[in-house]
Amino acid sequence: MEAALTLADDCPVSFVELADPLLNDAYRLAGYLLGRAPDAEDAVQEALARAWKAWPRLRDKESFEPWFDRILVNVCRDRLRIQRRHPLDELDEEVPVYAADPFEAALARAEIGRLVRVLNADQRVVIGLRYWRDLSLQEIADLLGIPLGTVQSRIHYALQRLREAAETGLRDGGSRNPATPALTDGRDRCVGMERDMKGERR
Repeated sequence: MEAALTLADDCPVSFVELADPLLNDAYRLAGYLLGRAPDAEDAVQEALARAWKAWPRLRDKESFEPWFDRILVNVCRDRLRIQRRHPLDELDEEVPVYAADPFEAALARAEIGRLVRVLNADQRVVIGLRYWRDLSLQEIADLLGIPLGTVQSRIHYALQRLREAAETGLRDGGSRNPATPALTDGRDRCVGMERDMKGERR
């Protein structure tokens, strides 16, 4: 999953050297948060533009990666909030998702990925950082600049919401619904993630 992400020709060499190795991971994170490759590319380009503009104010160049990640996450969160206010038409479940967009394809295959649409922007960000970026709860708190307890609360309610959405789908669809096995898997995965998070908090 790579995108044609570019840095401006007049970017300082030191900025390019720090930013360029992060672009593929940034693109993947933005893709899983936003759900579509074009949105991911736009988000990373916007994050790069913001970072370049703020670059002279970054005193500790060693902290570039978490600093850039924070900018990217803020961009994605803003875009998610706009998506919730102006949602795209839901895709027909019978229409196949083509591999031309790797994130739509990947999220369609994973029931958790499909269910995240029920979450608000803050919840979707922490779920993405925890389960797709594999950050610890403390790392998420540090990245977002919020208390650890806030991260724990957001993940707890996000997983609860995901599980409820899966269970609602199971009740509404019944055993003859072709999505039932995936919904069951999604519900069970939410339960497992809740259990894992409780273990990490101890």
